[in-house]
Amino acid sequence: MHDGTPSSQAPPAADVTERLGYRLKRTAASLRGAMDRALREYGMTVPQYACLELLDQRPGLSNAELARGTFVTRQSMNVVLRGLQDAGLITRPAATDRGRALPAHLTEEGHRRLAAARSAVYAIDQRMTDAVPERRLADLLADLDRMVAALDG
Repeated sequence: MHDGTPSSQAPPAADVTERLGYRLKRTAASLRGAMDRALREYGMTVPQYACLELLDQRPGLSNAELARGTFVTRQSMNVVLRGLQDAGLITRPAATDRGRALPAHLTEEGHRRLAAARSAVYAIDQRMTDAVPERRLADLLADLDRMVAALDG
């Protein structure tokens, strides 16, 4: 249990840019910027791409499920879904008989656009992965998972 006092493992940094949280945020911002630039060529945003990836893996997800999976609010996901629907990349029924959830599915054009953008996004992920020595990658991934568990738990 943490009592709010600083840990002996992490003394206060004189320079905030040396803190782990700052470094993680900087890495996330760099990843987002690289993805934004790459996806612009395919007429997509990062949330739209993430939504298409999730729907490709699990067709029929609801707005709430997609919002959780792409780390945006449900309100933001409504905007994302509307944009994808207007672009002809997904379909959603106008109404459903099982509550308020409107399951979304990729169209053929959605599958084509996702496939085209995927190689660019995977190349970015590979560049980031290649920056970590192979012998340390499994430990880094496990450390990241432990950090999430520590913050969520």
